[in-house]
Amino acid sequence: MKKITLIFVLLLSFSQTISAQEKASLPEIDRIRIAEAFRIGEKIGDKVWKGWSSAPWALLLVTPKDEFLIRHRKPSGDFRLIGYDSLLKSDVYTRPRKLSPKLLATFPAAGDATPVIVVGQAENTDAKTSTPWVFVVLHEHFHQLQYSQPDYYADVEKLNLSGGDRTGMWMINYQFPYSQKEVGDQFGSLSKLLVETYNAKNKSQRSKKLNEYLSERKKFESILKTDDRRYLSFQLWQEGIARYVQYKTAQTAAKKYKPSKEFRALKDFTPIDKEADNLLRLTFNELKEVNLSKSQRIAFYPFGAIEGLLLDKVNPNWKQKYLADKFSLDDYFRNEVNE
Repeated sequence: MKKITLIFVLLLSFSQTISAQEKASLPEIDRIRIAEAFRIGEKIGDKVWKGWSSAPWALLLVTPKDEFLIRHRKPSGDFRLIGYDSLLKSDVYTRPRKLSPKLLATFPAAGDATPVIVVGQAENTDAKTSTPWVFVVLHEHFHQLQYSQPDYYADVEKLNLSGGDRTGMWMINYQFPYSQKEVGDQFGSLSKLLVETYNAKNKSQRSKKLNEYLSERKKFESILKTDDRRYLSFQLWQEGIARYVQYKTAQTAAKKYKPSKEFRALKDFTPIDKEADNLLRLTFNELKEVNLSKSQRIAFYPFGAIEGLLLDKVNPNWKQKYLADKFSLDDYFRNEVNE
């Protein structure tokens, strides 16, 4: 009798789990937000960065109870198909939550090597509201372009920075000398000089400032160990330019894109031109007030982004080299030093 009771309890528990999964549905506000990110990418992505449309668009939304996988060609077996969503133009799969609902990241999260944007709902992330959240998702979508290059992972391995870590967490946890006073002081001075170079009033002044900046940049790199220098270059290339693309996408969308009426109707909607202005202001303020010991790796985001904006002024064709000459922005400046 005890065995029968135990079996009944287990079956009841199993049926309740299945029932809960069957009821899982993608919240309407999140459908609208995700659809807007997809729509912006489709409408203006290639205007911001040629070839961006070739990147995968797999996305995993993490809610407090469930995860929802969208635009993934071959989900792992722990996902269950809910059905086709015409707004998202994709089958939608679900599974009970495994990952943090605060995430804003991109990594293979659904079985195969496809880079997946793993993102919590706006309210549960640093983005907080719909419009900033959409452009953070587009930041992550640029990572999908980076990661989906045929030789990306092999070339990352050649950097020899992982220390044996096979999870990719070394990209976040690498022991860069953030707290060394000399490193922090020089990075702070270099950051201010980068802003001054970008803000130069004319071509002649900019050329002079650029030579000064690149000379000081070289001096800063000389105080770093070889691996630390390589890590810095990698982060500026990867995260800095993703932030640059995030801003350029907002800037372009403000001029050439009309948000859907559903997105504009959201209570926390803010106009895209305001988001572009806020993002640019934030990026410059982060660099002007940088404290490397406190900000650590995050300090490289605005630094690389402003280098990207400076490159637009001094070497407008730099993007053509980006995916081929990887993991360093140095060469994109090199031909400009003596001009």
